[in-house]
Amino acid sequence: MKTLKHLSILFVAILTFSCSTDDDTNPVNTDDLNNLEKIQELSNDSHIVELYSESGILQQGYNAISLRIKDKNSDNFVTDASINWNPIMYMTDKQHSCPKSEVVKSVGKQNLYNGYIIFQMASNDSEYWKLTIDYSINGNDYSVSETIQVESSDKQRVTSFMGTDNVRYVLAIVEPSSPAVAVNDMIVGLFRMENMMNFSVVDDYTIKIDPRMPSMGNHGSPNNVDLTQKADGFYHGKLSLTMTGYWKINLQLLNQTSEVLKGEEVTENNESSSLYLEIEF
Repeated sequence: MKTLKHLSILFVAILTFSCSTDDDTNPVNTDDLNNLEKIQELSNDSHIVELYSESGILQQGYNAISLRIKDKNSDNFVTDASINWNPIMYMTDKQHSCPKSEVVKSVGKQNLYNGYIIFQMASNDSEYWKLTIDYSINGNDYSVSETIQVESSDKQRVTSFMGTDNVRYVLAIVEPSSPAVAVNDMIVGLFRMENMMNFSVVDDYTIKIDPRMPSMGNHGSPNNVDLTQKADGFYHGKLSLTMTGYWKINLQLLNQTSEVLKGEEVTENNESSSLYLEIEF
């Protein structure tokens, strides 16, 4: 019995050493997805393209999206690719794209790439989005294209409108993504529709904000700061939220000469602007 006991102890020791040695020689993959959830995979004969976001879904409005490309033959992820993407909405009577960023390598990551897409509308039973990703690896060109599901948002996170200058704009909220009872950093994207397939960043405008709580006598809040453009191309300001609940963020869009292109001031006789975004928390 003593011999059996000693052999058992020896076996456990060998197993423990073996596991420790394996961990040292085969370190855990350092490509951290930072708590991202997989949205879906797009596939062709050579590669699998994995799409990720924090929520694991695509939604009407602003979407920060990460992706990585797996080689089907080697099962390795591609570390050096040049990537472009193009989302197209197939409607019953027409097609259009939406505002989107370039796809760039994620800072500090070996095989993760990121960018954003702003979907003006959600998928429905008869109209759908298709995402095409064109990419180049070592001088070889590839493409993958599949239908993607864009969920509707229960609050207005994006709006498309015609200004008094006869230009169509798209405006979407980026932050706060997790609003709090505080003076929040507010960020929005503002884009000009050049045509059905191309959208460009609008430079040097001003977006006035006036957050109100319609269910609480339409009261406002102090210490808000109107949005102006920063170096990243987005418009930044401060959004004061004094209590939890539903907030309607009334907006006015002004061009470089301070001409109001869309939106109205909130007054006693005008309780809301025709240009607005919504937050509820």
